[in-house]
Amino acid sequence: MLIWLVELSDKIQLFNLFRYITFRAGAAMFTSALIVFLFGPAIINSLRVRQGKGQPIRADGPQTHFKKAGTPTMGGLMILAGILGGSLLWGDLSNVYVVAVLMVTLGFGAIGFYDDYLKVTKQSDKGFSGKARLGIEFLIAAIAVFFMMKMALASAPHGGTLGSSIAFPFFKEFVINLGYFFVLFGAFVIVGAGNAVNLTDGLDGLAIVPVMIAAATFGVIAYLAGNAVFANYLQINFVPGTGELAVIVGAVIGAGLGFLWFNAPPAAIFMGDTGSLALGGLIGSIAVATKHEIVMVIVGGLFVMETLSVIIQVFWFKRTGRRVFLMAPIHHHFEKKGWTESQVVIRFWIISVGLALLGLATLKLR
Repeated sequence: MLIWLVELSDKIQLFNLFRYITFRAGAAMFTSALIVFLFGPAIINSLRVRQGKGQPIRADGPQTHFKKAGTPTMGGLMILAGILGGSLLWGDLSNVYVVAVLMVTLGFGAIGFYDDYLKVTKQSDKGFSGKARLGIEFLIAAIAVFFMMKMALASAPHGGTLGSSIAFPFFKEFVINLGYFFVLFGAFVIVGAGNAVNLTDGLDGLAIVPVMIAAATFGVIAYLAGNAVFANYLQINFVPGTGELAVIVGAVIGAGLGFLWFNAPPAAIFMGDTGSLALGGLIGSIAVATKHEIVMVIVGGLFVMETLSVIIQVFWFKRTGRRVFLMAPIHHHFEKKGWTESQVVIRFWIISVGLALLGLATLKLR
């Protein structure tokens, strides 16, 4: 919104700062953090009063979790408020990628909010119908991917097909053009990312820090991929316009830091599906926009591990009647093994940092 002040830079030189993505990303981070800090306590108090018993606790979960009964959920509303405020104020809303990523974020957030609402009102860990939820997620994601693909195709030099192609890390020019099937592939990536983060959100602070780490990583990737000079130097695919996504990432980090203040053990609020679905969808959308979908598997490896643990557990139990893990997702397995909650959370943060660095390394290993 404030980017229009660039037009006044010939009269007031200070406004020239608004040309720089890095400046606006930093400003978005500060703004979103401030929004969460200022309005967070009021939101928490309101949710606590309205929800009464708070988020339902799984009956088969670790015994230590029962002391969290009564903690309100839907804290994702705080995060979304910060992201939206920072992005609208400092982002370029004429940029298709910005609009598409925000559409996925808000759409997935709305789905998560409804799911949280059902769980709280019914006092059950069973919320929105799984098939209906996935169907709506795929629809939202497919629409966003379609517009991002058309934008990439329109801006590609010499009629290139990068917008509808899958790019591979470690290779300079190896891509596979899927045509319009890329819409399905991109939607699968976004929906998978949203639900992977959703599965990871099970302990105080467990999901939000890896989300910030992954978002920061993709903020760097978006900035580099959207800059012709840096993209050419690193031999990565140049995608004009994606640099602006770094502003949204700045807002994510700011909102995440603000939320972590209240979510640190013992948590005053849980982000719920409202936050986890939205944040996962946001990261997945940026990965699709920047043509780094496969790199996301590396950067978001913690989320992949959590998801695979659930898939393996369900598959093996249906097939043999036995469990591979003491409890899934895998962070509960380690709790059952005797790790304290803080040990699980901090060790998983360390894993996230390592995977993020590995993901960034793919930018140069070509």
